[in-house]
Amino acid sequence: MCEFAGMKKGVEVRLGPGDRERLEAVIGSGNSLQKHVWRARIVLLSGDGVGTMAIQRQTGKGKPTIRRWQARFVAEGVDGLLHDATRPSRKKPLTAATIERVVEMTLGEPPGEATHWTGRAMAKAAGISLRSVQRIWAAHGLKPHRVRSFKLSSDAKFAAKVEDVVGLYVDPPEHALVLALDEKSQIQALDRTQPGLPMKRGRCGTMTHDYKRHGTTTLFAALNVLDGKIIGQCMSRHRHQEFIRFLNKISRKPRPSARCI
Repeated sequence: MCEFAGMKKGVEVRLGPGDRERLEAVIGSGNSLQKHVWRARIVLLSGDGVGTMAIQRQTGKGKPTIRRWQARFVAEGVDGLLHDATRPSRKKPLTAATIERVVEMTLGEPPGEATHWTGRAMAKAAGISLRSVQRIWAAHGLKPHRVRSFKLSSDAKFAAKVEDVVGLYVDPPEHALVLALDEKSQIQALDRTQPGLPMKRGRCGTMTHDYKRHGTTTLFAALNVLDGKIIGQCMSRHRHQEFIRFLNKISRKPRPSARCI
């Protein structure tokens, strides 16, 4: 507990149980902020009966500051010394109409030939700061610079084909091998014009800035989901003849009795 009473020559502060230990811990800690240290020292000196003039000399703080933190301690205890009072913002908050207008403009087309709204363009158009625009966009989950692509199939039997493919995974035929294959064509086979040096202590690895082409290659790959092994092969072309050769390679590989992919 602590008590606070106005007196003719200053303020009287009485420390409650545990207050002295906490104040001394704040003063003695090397991690304490300096403003917390001198606040704690003001209260500790006040609790020891030191006068205001002596506290001024020892802390270098004026009377209004000393009495303000004495009063804060009386009202909130030691915790009150470790935070600052909130101050009203100098800038007026944006009105709901302004926020709504920014959102509506963002959802619309950008001016001129721009492909999308930028923060600075919106700030200029709306008459607010860039940071305000960023806060509004973040609050409403708006990201004008990002576009997610999509493509709807024009195949009339697309849904039925999807059901057939998904059905193979969900309920494969008995004693059947279910495969999912992919090809990556037109892979450029590039090489540096000169051999580089390996990385050493204190030096990065090196490589030339230019390269030479060795044509292109096609990668066929299959993944066995049961053991995590990948079967891959590079071929110069990707016709049906190469695809059959790759299937034959998969067939020659030992595999589990369950389905593979």
